[in-house]
Amino acid sequence: MSTSSPASITPLPATPCYLNGEFTALRDAKVSVMDRGFIFGDGVYEVVPVYAGQPFRFAQHMARLDRSLAEVRIANPLTHAQWREVTLKLVADYALQMHTAPEKTDQLVYIQITRGVALRDHVMPPDLTPTVFVMTNTMKPPTPEQRAHGVACVTADDFRWSKAHIKSTSLLGAVFARQISADVGAVETVMFRDGFLSEAAACNVWVVQGGKVMGPPKDNLVLEGIRYGLIEEICRDAGIPFELRRVSREEVFAADELLLSSATKEVLAVTTLDGQSIGSGQPGPVYAKLHAAYQRAKQAQTEQS
Repeated sequence: MSTSSPASITPLPATPCYLNGEFTALRDAKVSVMDRGFIFGDGVYEVVPVYAGQPFRFAQHMARLDRSLAEVRIANPLTHAQWREVTLKLVADYALQMHTAPEKTDQLVYIQITRGVALRDHVMPPDLTPTVFVMTNTMKPPTPEQRAHGVACVTADDFRWSKAHIKSTSLLGAVFARQISADVGAVETVMFRDGFLSEAAACNVWVVQGGKVMGPPKDNLVLEGIRYGLIEEICRDAGIPFELRRVSREEVFAADELLLSSATKEVLAVTTLDGQSIGSGQPGPVYAKLHAAYQRAKQAQTEQS
């Protein structure tokens, strides 16, 4: 039997994190091997973007966290105010360690809650103490080249489970999906279920046709990204038609524009899909409007804080 040598293990950084009520260094954080998150992937998570030291659309992230926890029958171990307090302290501590001010670093805060520690049994044990983990890191946005020219994506059948609306830590399906694009140097994998658009491995997907923005409906087959609500608001304010409905594979390939949205990508144009140009093959006017409005929303939050 072979074992990994110590040299093959990537050392964890000393960046700050929060684990079960304590602030510590990431490299020092320890969780039991019997934690159901480790054994079963029995937990949920959130990823909150932080701009100029302030969590972006934090209330919406907390609402989705509540929905995911309710679906998997885990009581929220903290109040929304406590989550915010933990988030802001980590953001400040991380900035301090990076020798900068919180308002000078855009960060990505990862929140994870698992059911807790128990002997291995598929049945959900009652009254466990949830395991709570939060960490943060520097945000890595799309490059200026990706913004200017768009990105290439590939397609795949959506082979994941039918409860995609839960932001579950059981992400093997998403890992496989993302690897499909990584293997060919593409940015994302756009997935279809029964011939209709669902989402990408780690992004929501939007189709623009005739000036209208369209996306899959909010149901159990799609994780409702926080940008669902934001893009709808932006479209309403800009007078851009917006519709949620089933979108066929044929409509996706015939789109004038194709867009990704996520916490890290914000809004990003897809200009090539399976090697085929989408629309003009360059980021389009609707993308430009949405991206500009997104930046204004970030700036407005910063000014209000």
